[in-house]
Amino acid sequence: MIPKVLFLFLSILFSVAISKAKPNVLFIAIDDQNDWIGCLGGHPQIQTPNIDKLAARGTVFLNAHCQSPLCNPSRTSLMTGLRPTTTGIYGLSPWFRDVPNLKDLVTLPQHLKSHGYKTMSAGKIYHGRYGRNPKKDKEFDVLGPGATAAPFPEKRLVKKTPQSHRLVDWGTFPHRDEDKGDYKIANWAIEQINAKPNEPFFLSVGFFLPHVPCFATQKWFDIYPESTLKLPQIKRNDRKDTPRFSWYLHWRLPEVRLKFLEEHNEWKNLTRSYLACTSFVDAQVGRVLEALDQNELTKNTIVVLWSDHGWHIGEKEITGKNTLWDDGTRVPLIFAGPGISKGRCTQPAELLDIYPSLNELCGLPYKKGLEGISLMPQLKDASTNRARPAITCHNHDNNGVRSEKWRYILYADGSEELYDMIKDPNEWTNLASSAEYRKIMENHRKWIPKDNQKPAPGSKHRVLTYDKESGSVIWEGKPIKRNEKIPEI
Repeated sequence: MIPKVLFLFLSILFSVAISKAKPNVLFIAIDDQNDWIGCLGGHPQIQTPNIDKLAARGTVFLNAHCQSPLCNPSRTSLMTGLRPTTTGIYGLSPWFRDVPNLKDLVTLPQHLKSHGYKTMSAGKIYHGRYGRNPKKDKEFDVLGPGATAAPFPEKRLVKKTPQSHRLVDWGTFPHRDEDKGDYKIANWAIEQINAKPNEPFFLSVGFFLPHVPCFATQKWFDIYPESTLKLPQIKRNDRKDTPRFSWYLHWRLPEVRLKFLEEHNEWKNLTRSYLACTSFVDAQVGRVLEALDQNELTKNTIVVLWSDHGWHIGEKEITGKNTLWDDGTRVPLIFAGPGISKGRCTQPAELLDIYPSLNELCGLPYKKGLEGISLMPQLKDASTNRARPAITCHNHDNNGVRSEKWRYILYADGSEELYDMIKDPNEWTNLASSAEYRKIMENHRKWIPKDNQKPAPGSKHRVLTYDKESGSVIWEGKPIKRNEKIPEI
């Protein structure tokens, strides 16, 4: 017989040993980050050495896509493991915990906490301040500073935007990197790593930039001289072969159109600002990764880097997100760490897959009810085929399906788009009207979710609905007239 005291002591030792065996998770989010990352090749001049280094030691998904091209629904989907079409979360509101039938969903950090992880978070992981009320929310054990674009210039740098929205601003002004919100978030993350928690940790770090207003210090602008700057590739009158309904997804928004950028000589400035902010954030990612190295935690830490959606900078005649094309849906997705091979995967992947993938990488029991697919086969061998494409929705009944070769879009009114992503990676030629592609479109259409919930109670901010019987389109509570002129804001 083992004495009770000795038994208790051995039990504690065993528990500590099991805890130590679990890998840590460093969960890095970058807001509004499109494929302008070196390892993704989205812009020929971008410099992101730290993210590229991370990708080189792990698996980078070259064809990864969000489940909604908007912050709240995308992040809600990733963290709950459910599609927006399942939850009905399509707009910037509501916070899913305020929806009665969603309030008890077990999110990724909660699931890890229930299996012995210390969960910590700073910056933007959920949208806005969702999940950051310590008196009400129980998303994380420890909260660091929230996300912010501060510091700001004394006066707006872009002065003639149609709506003078505070977020629609960019450029450089005298300030220090050390004063920026994302620098402080990196500082906080480094402090948590330096503390070397006794239990395995889930450390989520959400950077705000390059989300607008995207300001960077002069040294980052100097990397991208205006005289040699390359603007995004566009096709004039690119929307001639896209359905009118495609405009409804971003009908009246603060984000300006390409027309404004050209008329006010702001296209280069915005491009340069976005590149500069991306390189600045890359440097913050590098600082956090260096802390892992210095504390000898790299070998036992899974690093996941992702963005919530893409961002247009003139492509398809617009800026911003809220579209079902690659510029709106394609995101960086990188896994590195124990159990992960080096590779570049061209198979379609979804942000929805992060939850089940981390569950498997951490050796936790199977989690029922998740709608993503574990990426473990591709993390072991990047050439492994995947059974299904990536699926993105934006508002009710508008869906995009992205396979390895094709992008198919079906809008709520039945209008369609199809692009050959091998021959036409910029999505300049809509093939949907050609009879020879009917079979391809049918094969992609079958992947659109059958469970397609209407907007959840409290839905607002960038919410679009369509009534098939009457043909009426409602944008943010107001009907759009059939022949109403497309806004040039």
